[in-house]
Amino acid sequence: LAMAGCLAVSACSAGATPSTAPIPLANAVAGMAPRAVWQHFSDLNAVPRPSHKEGKATAFVAAFGRSLGFQTTVNDVGDVIIAVPATTGMESRPGVVLQAHLDMVAQKASGTTFNFDTDPVKSVLDNGWVHATGTTLGADDGIGVALVMALIEAKDVPHGPIEALFTVNEEDGFSGVKALTQTDLQFRTYINVDNEVEGQFLVSSAGAVNVNADGTYEQEPTPAGMAGFTLTVDGLKGGHSGADINLGRGSAHLLIGQLLDGAPASLGLRVAAIAGGTVRNAIPRTAVATVAVPAAQAAALSAYVSQFAATAAAALGAADPGLTVTVAPAAQPSLVMTSAAQAAIVGAVVAVPQGVHAMSADVPGLVETSSNLGALTIGDGKLSMIALVRSSKDAERDAQAQRVADAIAPSGAAVVLDGAYSGWPASPASKILALMKTTYASLFGSDPKVAAIHAGLETSVAGITFPGMDMISVGPTVVGVHSPDERLGVASVANANNLLITTDHGFIYQNRAIDESDFLGAEASGSTVLFRDRRFVIGKGM
Repeated sequence: LAMAGCLAVSACSAGATPSTAPIPLANAVAGMAPRAVWQHFSDLNAVPRPSHKEGKATAFVAAFGRSLGFQTTVNDVGDVIIAVPATTGMESRPGVVLQAHLDMVAQKASGTTFNFDTDPVKSVLDNGWVHATGTTLGADDGIGVALVMALIEAKDVPHGPIEALFTVNEEDGFSGVKALTQTDLQFRTYINVDNEVEGQFLVSSAGAVNVNADGTYEQEPTPAGMAGFTLTVDGLKGGHSGADINLGRGSAHLLIGQLLDGAPASLGLRVAAIAGGTVRNAIPRTAVATVAVPAAQAAALSAYVSQFAATAAAALGAADPGLTVTVAPAAQPSLVMTSAAQAAIVGAVVAVPQGVHAMSADVPGLVETSSNLGALTIGDGKLSMIALVRSSKDAERDAQAQRVADAIAPSGAAVVLDGAYSGWPASPASKILALMKTTYASLFGSDPKVAAIHAGLETSVAGITFPGMDMISVGPTVVGVHSPDERLGVASVANANNLLITTDHGFIYQNRAIDESDFLGAEASGSTVLFRDRRFVIGKGM
């Protein structure tokens, strides 16, 4: 078989050569393999695409499909479907849906100036990894988009018919995949390219529901003789509120709540505002409270904050070693919460269940149910709290969501649960799983790991909209997702590319009996033969 791009780990190593200093990705692409994938990823990262604002990315991918001469459809929410005909001789192969999502989680490090609505992501190649400068990278799921784009444009990859599906708003509600109807997709084999561990095949994922709380509270003038301060919780790792929720990392919201709630009455501390994370599906890394205390209590406040910081750091330990808790003078706020409002609101922030609620009784090491208070804005008499509850069981999902709602209720906020979806159940008889396991073993000489994940994948919704859909999730290695620490493993991209290309040839998953003409003759050769079987050869210069 003649395949596009890089064909083996050894042949791809040039893309992962360590460098002494980070290189802008756009400047490094020419020396990276597979080049087409990296070029598409670099180009896509120049397109702003935070969740709910993917219009430019939709236009980018739609223009790409049309430039190739393929039928390209854009639905009302911005999903793009590119219908790619089979190559000559492959018309009888089963059709496959290749799917990735266009949006990215918008998170930036403290002190970073960046506008996700207008600025291109500043991607760099750095010692075998690609990361951004001070922000999320967008490899979740921009690299999936790039892999699919490279495959469907390749001129030297025989393949069956493909529906390339690019969805919007995966990260904050699945509204893109939810907008699809049964007539939008013709094929019933679905490869989701949104897995973040190369060599791992996902066959099941969690369901989720959003918990949204909005309300108002009473304020009063700041008492005389008070001084203003900002209390800041920072330096936490954050991360994905599903995949990382069991790692013992700190929640900035819970910590700032505990800091305020535990302040000695002698400090006379009054709260004016609290600001923290902005997205429900990321563990909050930083939070800031604007407070006032009697001027004479400034030294006591500083001592209390230092003591709290030491205690919290010891509790988190190696799981989140970068925690800082600081106090700094600030302008005196003109208004603070009434004492009753402060007690109710701070109490609610502390009471919201954060982290793992239950582990799976069926799958060792898998989280069953969790919750994350991801977005928090309180100030000027208004409050907003947004949490995401995940579970592999619908009943436990709903019960945990009610616990979160009950914890928030004393604040006086109105709580609404919405966007619920069920988990994606595993299918032991999956043909695409069997095919890709065999393909992976043939390519890399080892078996892939088959796993479930405590995170949401669009397969959860696709499996309901398209009954009988045979699904799997694969992809390269991405670490630190949903945080500015997000990094993409260069060598793993080549492996994921090889897996998709080889799988799509359909050399195992056929819909007719095998005859002798399907097998290779002894004359098959090339400049470099990496793997030989009766039905295929992998190599270079074939």
